[in-house]
Amino acid sequence: MEANLSRRSLLRLLDLTGDEIRSLLDLAAEVKRQRRAGETQQRFVGRTLAMLFEKRSTRTRCAFETAFGEEGGHPVFLSVDDIQLGTKESIEDTARVLGRMFDAIMFRGFKHSTVDKLQAYSGVPVYNGLTDEWHPTQVLADLMTVEEHFGGLTGRHVCYCGDGRNNVARSLAIGCAKMGVHITIVTPQALNPDRTVVDRAETEAGRTGGSIRVTDSVEFGVKGADAVYTDVWASMGEEDKLAERIALLSPYQVNEELMQKTGNSDCIFLHCLPAVKEQEVTTEVIEGRRSLVWEQAENRKHTIKALMLATML
Repeated sequence: MEANLSRRSLLRLLDLTGDEIRSLLDLAAEVKRQRRAGETQQRFVGRTLAMLFEKRSTRTRCAFETAFGEEGGHPVFLSVDDIQLGTKESIEDTARVLGRMFDAIMFRGFKHSTVDKLQAYSGVPVYNGLTDEWHPTQVLADLMTVEEHFGGLTGRHVCYCGDGRNNVARSLAIGCAKMGVHITIVTPQALNPDRTVVDRAETEAGRTGGSIRVTDSVEFGVKGADAVYTDVWASMGEEDKLAERIALLSPYQVNEELMQKTGNSDCIFLHCLPAVKEQEVTTEVIEGRRSLVWEQAENRKHTIKALMLATML
């Protein structure tokens, strides 16, 4: 089913229905096919994209810039050193100005309230490239990668090991639940995801046949997993908590022993990157035959291009 997403923003995956996510994944598969076939499209000629960054980025910046530029559009990178975002000028006023000059806005930063204000005051589609609470474009790429590898999403089991409160874990819980995927978050109790996120994922899963579990047991959590997923133990802005996180999360390191505990020889490994090798994941696993992290990284571009095509045209 092709969903109508014209002029829509994406701030969190809660903004989308399962059918709308399905439509974006189908479009992403098509634009990936076009790119690999060398088919040149110019669907964003004459259009502009403001890219606002409070946090550094490799995949998010490159995915948005290349996806938009390949289609003939003009992306403009703006860091906090370049504009008055929330300093000498309010976020609301910046949003009003950018909305009159650009066709869409992408934001990557700290407070989720910032992207909410950009959406409320700009009058153009706004895309969340990451906030402290949510990372929706990452999980679109994650879902695409799982679907490509296994041929479908419904009934698959994704296991996330690590900080259960972070933006990837939260977004993955919602995205998987909306698409009929069983999601297990394996994390120490001190880092359990917010109860409101779990409750919402349970509601979504009840409609799709998926499920969500939260456990501190590695053996129970990873058993039968089709994909094991992890992320860095200290997110940007939390570097001062790294020693504490290492103490908490060392038992949850994704290593070959943990992968064997899945009992599934076809289980894949996923990571949103960048990775701190020999911390949350061993080099053996991330560089091994099970790892699909590079395909996953590439799929950021295709899913982001699909999102912009669906919402800007």
